[in-house]
Amino acid sequence: MNIYSSILPAESLQEEVKREFPQVNFEFHKGIKDDLFLDAEVFLTYGEDVTEEMIDKTDKLKWIMVMSAGLDKLPFEACKNHGILVTNVRGIHKIPMAEFAIGMMLQHVKQMKTLSSNERNKTWERKLPMGELYGKTLLILGIGAIGGEVARLAKAFNMQTIGVNRSGRQAEWADEMYTMETFRQALPKADFIVSVLPSTQETKHFLDLNDFELMKDSSAFINIGRGDLVQDEVLLAALQEKKIAHAYLDVFYEEPLMESHPFWTMENVTVTPHISSITKNYLPRSFEIFKQNLHTYVWKANDFINVIDLDRGY
Repeated sequence: MNIYSSILPAESLQEEVKREFPQVNFEFHKGIKDDLFLDAEVFLTYGEDVTEEMIDKTDKLKWIMVMSAGLDKLPFEACKNHGILVTNVRGIHKIPMAEFAIGMMLQHVKQMKTLSSNERNKTWERKLPMGELYGKTLLILGIGAIGGEVARLAKAFNMQTIGVNRSGRQAEWADEMYTMETFRQALPKADFIVSVLPSTQETKHFLDLNDFELMKDSSAFINIGRGDLVQDEVLLAALQEKKIAHAYLDVFYEEPLMESHPFWTMENVTVTPHISSITKNYLPRSFEIFKQNLHTYVWKANDFINVIDLDRGY
């Protein structure tokens, strides 16, 4: 069996997986090499380097392991047409992304941007309106693995937690639950709105200006999911009209964010470069999921984890 990876992990990870699967021929190269791809039965990728044309050319590929939770650029229709199994590493982001979300909320209530500026300017100001997370209400759009971890950590600060998912089914650590259709009822309650929603046909342009008008003018919006959740002009209008107090944005409609974009210079916006999921533990955690699925594949079992529904795209 030939397994080709367009991801080049550390030598230690390569050796570890080779030792665990001595019957498999592994090829690790950074970037796509056409000959290796066409000869592969299993392909490891971040999901951004494989095209419909490439899949149409291969008759050996059976399984694509996407070492990312995001699948925005994967050609689902081609995978479906060729009967290719697609899995991903959903769940590995929950620790770094949840910590990031909590960090942004703490930064907000503890005035960390102003304190940092005051330090640079040698300004001693003790009348800043310092707040607490205690007792605040957190609304999580997409309370899956990542959102659930955000809620769990929020409970350590005695926050009230509201979850939103497709079904409205109860999620652990959520005090209240709403669906994608009914969540607007919860918007006026929230002090923080955190989105971890993926990019799908359902979620594209999911929030509009009316939604921001329902939010408290003291609330903070944190987007660590996908940038196409809300159109730039909608978010700009909400911020310029002070519909909310602040937006913490780690994802954007177009990335990298253009230097000329107004988000960079707006006082009520914090820009970070799509970094909330990054951690030195990213690939080791990804390979643990891959190895579990590879055991299933080798033994021709049927208990794969993180199988992607190619019709839904997640």
